[in-house]
Amino acid sequence: EVDLEERLGELDLRCDSDVPDVPPPTDSTPEILKRALSGLSARWKNWWIRGILTLAMISVFFLIIYLGSFMLMLLVLSIQVKCYHEIITIGYRVYHSYDLPWFRSLSWYFLLCVNYFFYGETVADYFATFVQRREQLQFLIRYHRFISFALYLTGFCMFVLSLVKKHYRLQFYMFAWTHVTLLITVTQSHLVIQNLFEGMIWFLVPISSVICNDITAYIFGFFFGRTPLIKLSPKKTWEGFIGGFFSTVVFGFIFSYFLAQHQYFVCPVEYNSETNRFVTECEPSELFQMKKYSVPPLLQAVLGWEMVNMYPFQMHSIALSTFASLIGPFGGFFASGFKRAFKIKDFADTIPGHGGIMDRFDCQYLMATFVHVYITSFIRGPNPSKLLKQLLILQPEQQLSVYKTLKSHLVEKGILQPSLRG
Repeated sequence: EVDLEERLGELDLRCDSDVPDVPPPTDSTPEILKRALSGLSARWKNWWIRGILTLAMISVFFLIIYLGSFMLMLLVLSIQVKCYHEIITIGYRVYHSYDLPWFRSLSWYFLLCVNYFFYGETVADYFATFVQRREQLQFLIRYHRFISFALYLTGFCMFVLSLVKKHYRLQFYMFAWTHVTLLITVTQSHLVIQNLFEGMIWFLVPISSVICNDITAYIFGFFFGRTPLIKLSPKKTWEGFIGGFFSTVVFGFIFSYFLAQHQYFVCPVEYNSETNRFVTECEPSELFQMKKYSVPPLLQAVLGWEMVNMYPFQMHSIALSTFASLIGPFGGFFASGFKRAFKIKDFADTIPGHGGIMDRFDCQYLMATFVHVYITSFIRGPNPSKLLKQLLILQPEQQLSVYKTLKSHLVEKGILQPSLRG
């Protein structure tokens, strides 16, 4: 066993030595902050830079929420493109000396193809009435998957034609690099937008929980951290991990209470073809209607309450917050391992004190998948509004056939009287 570990260690060192050094990112901290914090130690200087930039990003985030769902979708798309750029750039820097033909062009082409596929699916699902009024879009939607496949196939053929002798292996490495990056960024951002259409609360609570856990874990670790948590990320501590967990669960529970009171946050996001705008108006579902719950006997002695009024969604927020604080950080650990493999500190230097956009959203992508699976498994039921939209785009004879079948079914069930046939 010792010999095996030694051989594996030697192999790791040999592989590490084969990875070219990536130029360290430059310090992008604004000069005004550098001068203001010049008298502080490096540790406290980083604290203040991270704190100030965090508050600035949160402020911008709230502004975009105020501007509405469409701006949030644009924000998700922008973050997706930037994260993709940062990961692809690492591959380009590491293997830049090989000067691979078409690598960057094909990478961006594949990004375009995959986005065309996913956003086309979204248009077909949520903008059916809008598409029905435009013949050009009807053609694109009807043959959307075939067009998407043809676009991808074009890129695939271009890659095969770009293969150069003596660089085959490296080119296939980069081909795989591109597709894994697409899997991490594009598919996950598509799920974020799918969650948003279920209601803004399904977008805000998970994202805010990850942000809260990131901030509180950093604060608890900064002031109380003593015990290392994981070797991949030496600065992470058990104290920060545990403190972040309890803080995030409490935050998610309280934050959900305030959001659940407003239609703007709880209603599914729908496109109104008459006004050409996204609307969030509905009769809130049972998840967002206040109910009474009995307090467990153990807590009754502590709280002095036998019954409490709360929204059912607050119970779901506990599951979301728990995942965000216990499992979500593993997305960050995964990113840390990736960076250590390529000897870099951050994905980029876009945000002073934080690194790149990917450094801030590495946990969000994992969270997006969980929320989507959670909604489809435990929350989502038949959607009458979406079904009605699909019926409205059918041909008249198809609509009449559905009408007759539905009426016959309701008569058989005893819901309609047979005399109503006609």
